[in-house]
Amino acid sequence: MSQNTVWITGASSGIGEALALRFARAGANVVLSARRENELQRVAERCGADDRVLVLPLDVTDWDALPAAVEAVLDRFGAIDLLVNNAGVSQRSLCKDTDMAVYRQLMEVDVMGQIALTKAVLPHMLERGSGHLAVTASVAGKVGVPLRTGYCAAKHAVMGFFDALRAEVEDQGIAVSTIVPGFIQTDVSRNALSADGSAFGKVDEDIADGMDVDECAEVIFKGLTAGKREIPVGKGKEMAALWIKRFTPELMFRIARARS
Repeated sequence: MSQNTVWITGASSGIGEALALRFARAGANVVLSARRENELQRVAERCGADDRVLVLPLDVTDWDALPAAVEAVLDRFGAIDLLVNNAGVSQRSLCKDTDMAVYRQLMEVDVMGQIALTKAVLPHMLERGSGHLAVTASVAGKVGVPLRTGYCAAKHAVMGFFDALRAEVEDQGIAVSTIVPGFIQTDVSRNALSADGSAFGKVDEDIADGMDVDECAEVIFKGLTAGKREIPVGKGKEMAALWIKRFTPELMFRIARARS
C-alpha cells in the first residue's frame, strides 16, 4: 500500500478510524472523511505523517459537495486507489413505532450516500483503468433481525448494489469489495437511531462482547489488500448466521424470531 491513496468515510471513529490507522502504518496516503472535523483531526494526529494525511470533512448525503471533494483528493495526491465507503448509521426500533423520517435517513446515509460518492469517484478509476471500491455492509445485509428493519433494508441494498457494480466494472480493472462485519466493539449501537430519530444511547451486549475493532481492521486490511470480493469479519455466533441463512433459511428465520 505504500504511496497508494486510500479514502475512508466514517473515519472519525470505530471501524473507519481503525482502518485509517492500519493503512497509515502500511505507508498509504490516507484521506479522512466524516462530518465531525474535530474528531477527524484527532484521528489524523494518531495517523501521524502530516504530508500523507488529508482531513476532508464531508457529509455523504450532500451530493452537490461530492465532486469538489473528489477534486480535492486528486489535487492533493493525484489519484484515488481505494475508496472505503464506511459512513453509516444503525437502528434500534420496532417497525410499528418507527417514524418514516428515520427510514428515509437510514436510506439516505447508508445507501444513497454510498452510491453517490462511488459514482463521483468511479469515472476517475475507469479513466485510469484501475482502482478499488469497497463498502462496509453488515451481517444485517444478509440476515433480517428485529429492531433493525430499516438498517437491514439499507445493508441488503448496498450488498446488492456493489455486487452488481462489480459485475459491471471488474473487467475494466476496478475491484469491488463488500465488507460484512458482525458484532464489533464500536459505538454503532450507542449512535443508532431510535423510533423518533434520537440516538439510542446504549451499548448492546452483543456489541460489548464483539470483536476488538483493531482486530477487525486487521482482517479487513488483509482482505482488501488481497482483493477479496467479500470480507466477513467477526468472531461470534452471528457469523454462523451467514451460513445458516445460505443453506437452511427456514432455521435462520426461526432463530431471528426468537430474538424478538
